[in-house]
Amino acid sequence: MKYDIAVLPGDGIGPEVTEEALGVLEAVGKKFGLEFSIKKALLGGCAIDATGHPLPPETLELCRSSSAVLLGAVGGAKWDNLPGNMRPEAGLLGIRAGLGLFANLRPAVIYPALKDASPLRSDIIKDGIDILVVRELTGGMYFGKKGRYETENEGTAAFDTEVYSTQEIRRIARVAFEAARKRKKKVTSVDKANVLESSRLWREVVTVVAKDYPDVELNHMYVDNAAMQLIRCPEQFDVIVTSNMFGDILSDEASMITGSIGMLPSASLGDGTFGLYEPVHGSAPDIAGQDKANPIATILSVGMMMKYSFGLDDAAKEIEDAVSKVLEKGYRTADIASEGTRIVGTKEMGRLIREAISG
Repeated sequence: MKYDIAVLPGDGIGPEVTEEALGVLEAVGKKFGLEFSIKKALLGGCAIDATGHPLPPETLELCRSSSAVLLGAVGGAKWDNLPGNMRPEAGLLGIRAGLGLFANLRPAVIYPALKDASPLRSDIIKDGIDILVVRELTGGMYFGKKGRYETENEGTAAFDTEVYSTQEIRRIARVAFEAARKRKKKVTSVDKANVLESSRLWREVVTVVAKDYPDVELNHMYVDNAAMQLIRCPEQFDVIVTSNMFGDILSDEASMITGSIGMLPSASLGDGTFGLYEPVHGSAPDIAGQDKANPIATILSVGMMMKYSFGLDDAAKEIEDAVSKVLEKGYRTADIASEGTRIVGTKEMGRLIREAISG
């Protein structure tokens, strides 16, 4: 079967890490007899330089005609003074909205070989951490009505409105429960139902959806407690499902307990199997072109693509296992290096992971 993949290398270190991920894609394709058709397009700052817009129409059209999208990174100081709707990040928001991607899946995994890189104590990490944060991506306060107005005595006031519908909550909850069925069968729904009406509806709808998944355990947790528990006892979590704003905060917290943002992939999904896959890290223009960037997050994003868009669980596991093997042999990029490890560059890390796949 042939899989069409749109590749958006982007800015900064994006092209470097994407190139290594494509090499891993080729290696896993050869091993499993898979055929991938790769077409590249512009997004972000490089698109602004070439076309004057962060998301050219032809890029969005290519993505819509593809089976999945692989994205590197966007942004950089070069474009920071542009108006908000013309900055590279506007292209990223635009493509998520244009492709109808409402569910962001962000795994936070501590590999046993990288326990020393985590800021948490070893007695808290134990044998490692494996959490999947499922964040609603297109609703809530970020997309609700907002504005400013003048008060009589207190100057300017501003407001942002948190709005969620039953349908929006139901569809993200189903993504979380389906993901949990392939993991440890536990979902923690995070809200602030003791204060917010939108969270009360969230909790009601998630509870109803849970009845369709009797094999999955559901528990509810307030967001402030969840933030504390992620540090105190992260092993209690399997899948966390939450709103856009809470998910934004908690997924960043979960990412930092792994020790390096350069290790973290993500998937943004809509209806069906289509998805956009990207590393969590930014464009890191300060190290661009220096063969220093960690490509593992982008490589693991390809692994998520195999699993969630193509249903190729064996290929996904092959990529994950290859990363583990290379780390266990003591190879590290600079961001995850520790005493006694061998520091390698972007290209060498990609080559080592390809070799681990090829056998």
